[in-house]
Amino acid sequence: MKKTLLALSMLSSVTAFSQVIFSEGFDTFTSLAGAGWTSTNQSTPQGASTWSQGGGTAFSTGGQAGGATSFTLCNYNSTTGGTGTISNWLITPAVTLKNGDVISFYTRKGGTANTYPDRLEFRLSTQGASSTIPSGGATGLGSFTNLALSVNPDLTTSTSATTGYPITWTQYSYTVSGLSGDTSVRMAFRYYVTNAGPDGTNSDIVGVDTFAVTRPVLAVNEAGNASKSLAVYPSIADNELNVSLKNGQQILGISIFDMSGKTLSYVKADVKDKSNSVVDVSGLASGNYIINVVTKDAKYTGKFIKK
Repeated sequence: MKKTLLALSMLSSVTAFSQVIFSEGFDTFTSLAGAGWTSTNQSTPQGASTWSQGGGTAFSTGGQAGGATSFTLCNYNSTTGGTGTISNWLITPAVTLKNGDVISFYTRKGGTANTYPDRLEFRLSTQGASSTIPSGGATGLGSFTNLALSVNPDLTTSTSATTGYPITWTQYSYTVSGLSGDTSVRMAFRYYVTNAGPDGTNSDIVGVDTFAVTRPVLAVNEAGNASKSLAVYPSIADNELNVSLKNGQQILGISIFDMSGKTLSYVKADVKDKSNSVVDVSGLASGNYIINVVTKDAKYTGKFIKK
């Protein structure tokens, strides 16, 4: 209940800027099957472990949001016989997506060390309810041939910003592109580790939490003129983001949201030139963000990527 209330409070504050079209907090893993989720362990050789309810000493601080068990996990016992290849899948029901939708989730390794490398893939199938579920062992992908992103693809033990599997809850996101229009899609988490298992040099345990698909939308008073009136640049920002209104309106304030709808900062307008502002984004983590610009008579929404 705690996680549900948190999600609702964030959603209510940003309905004008993004719409949550699908979400899962993994509060009760046993309810997923009834909601259309599918899991399959295609590891070679196949072990006893599957995706399951979170918990245990490896995740002593609990999930990213909610209680001690409010997430899902998968571990090295997905394969057996000493050493094998893990390919353990958790697949969503069909969801209609369009280009520009943002898919996000949090993940981390269990424990406080990164001794045994892990890897997690996030894949898509554009066949919707007719998607082919992976079969035939660890190499089978079914119709989930679209690799959207991979966490620690090189199976390194490093915990730097760009490599290694994180040991604290870390958000990853993917912006949907390449679709011909509204498309029925199934999405999948694939715990995929080679040279894995009880005697393998790789694989330990990973958790996933706070999974959401959001659709950035414009408020009613923005739809006709936002692209002509608002300039946000560069589109991929490092330290500073320039915000400019081309129609002479004065900027009263600027808010930045992450893709889950959480307000990250509020910036007042520069009193010297209220049609242009420079926003310091150096403290933001890499990812996709929504920026909301408020004037006396209107609100404008744009998107940018933090490098």
